[in-house]
Amino acid sequence: MIIFENVTKSFGKREILRGVNLEIEQGKTTVIFGVSGGGKSTIIKHMVGLLQPDSGTISYKGTRMDHADETTLREIRKKIGFLFQSGALFDSMNIRDNVAFPMIEHQNLTKGELDFKIDEKLTMVGLDPSVVKSLFPEELSGGMRKRVGLARTLALEPEVILYDEPTSGLDPVTSDFITKMICRLRDEIGMTSVLISHDISESFKAGDNYAMLFDGVIVEAGDKETFQNSTNEVVQQFIHARSEGPIAFH
Repeated sequence: MIIFENVTKSFGKREILRGVNLEIEQGKTTVIFGVSGGGKSTIIKHMVGLLQPDSGTISYKGTRMDHADETTLREIRKKIGFLFQSGALFDSMNIRDNVAFPMIEHQNLTKGELDFKIDEKLTMVGLDPSVVKSLFPEELSGGMRKRVGLARTLALEPEVILYDEPTSGLDPVTSDFITKMICRLRDEIGMTSVLISHDISESFKAGDNYAMLFDGVIVEAGDKETFQNSTNEVVQQFIHARSEGPIAFH
């Protein structure tokens, strides 16, 4: 569904991606692991055209995204939801207006249709619309804000959702809920998902395919069995958090 071929990206003199090759399979959940600051967020920002590669190609369902014109990118972005680590809610808007925002921007709905879809999306993520719609983000817990962010991401019924550390900073119960939600979206509506995460246990519950980004390249990619049984030292150290010390860049 999304294909990276020899993608490179530098910021100033710092080379972040040195030739990334990666395929995101339709209807599956792909987890991208890597050390902090290693370029995971850079990869998913390329997937929605927030960044353009220095070289290499990126395609979405056969359409080239690298250096695409703004009209093409705008149409692709409608099909790709992005759940930021913080939820990225608008503090000045209540929850109803936060969820409504992308639908008002991109769809021509009546008030009745809009209200129905807001309630539908909030219910999908386990929130009671009658309780939360009038609240503001500052009145919610971190886990509830993340769920509202997911409801807003689902508002345009995307084909792909990109998750930036979806369980980071959450308690175990909420983390488990988010993980089950990702699995339910895949199983019930065939959602394609991409996760970047440090949470090994939750990621292994949610994922179908896994990739390890290290030193600017994908050093291992495959299904869970392939990944867990990899002989790559970096992969094994990351999975098992061995005591030899932190993973070091070359």
